[in-house]
Amino acid sequence: MSDTKKITANPVARAVIPDPGFGREVEEKSRTRVSSCFQCLKCTGGCPVTFAMDIMPHQVIRMVQLGIKDEVLQSSTIWVCASCETCTTRCPNDIDIAHLMDTLRQAAIAEKITPAQKEILAFHRVFMMTIRFLGRLYEPGMLGALKAWTRTLNRGEIKLGWKMFKKGKLKIIPRAVGESRELRAIFAKAKQKVKGERSKVKG
Repeated sequence: MSDTKKITANPVARAVIPDPGFGREVEEKSRTRVSSCFQCLKCTGGCPVTFAMDIMPHQVIRMVQLGIKDEVLQSSTIWVCASCETCTTRCPNDIDIAHLMDTLRQAAIAEKITPAQKEILAFHRVFMMTIRFLGRLYEPGMLGALKAWTRTLNRGEIKLGWKMFKKGKLKIIPRAVGESRELRAIFAKAKQKVKGERSKVKG
């Protein structure tokens, strides 16, 4: 499938209004030289999840360069990215593409754009909530909260969970780790940083 076909798959034509400052803004936040990309396609060639993407990784970079902000922030690609860093490793210009994708996700959240992949954002929030309160991953609680949040629990999953519980594979009572004060400080610092980024967007 050619790049042209991938970009023009939508038969409804509409005007694209570039944001000239978008590329510079992304470079500042990600501390990544997006402008140094010369479209060698190594990131796309090595990405293991392109089958689930609506825009290829090299296309995301080019669209950031051109200031095509809305299309990038509304894409599924920035949420599908698994942050495996294969693209970052393969890039001949040392562009941290995985971190770039994370920066774009944060930008989409800051601008309150509805995620193209809502379940992935829900998973991220539930995961971080579990770490924040317990200091470690607690799978039963995390999955239960995720299923309740996304309303995707089905009878088969309930049966599987019951079987795992009877075999002692699932612990009902979680065990928290120590140093909770340090952990809370980390989350407080991160929250303050996010507030600062959002105030810049509003400004």
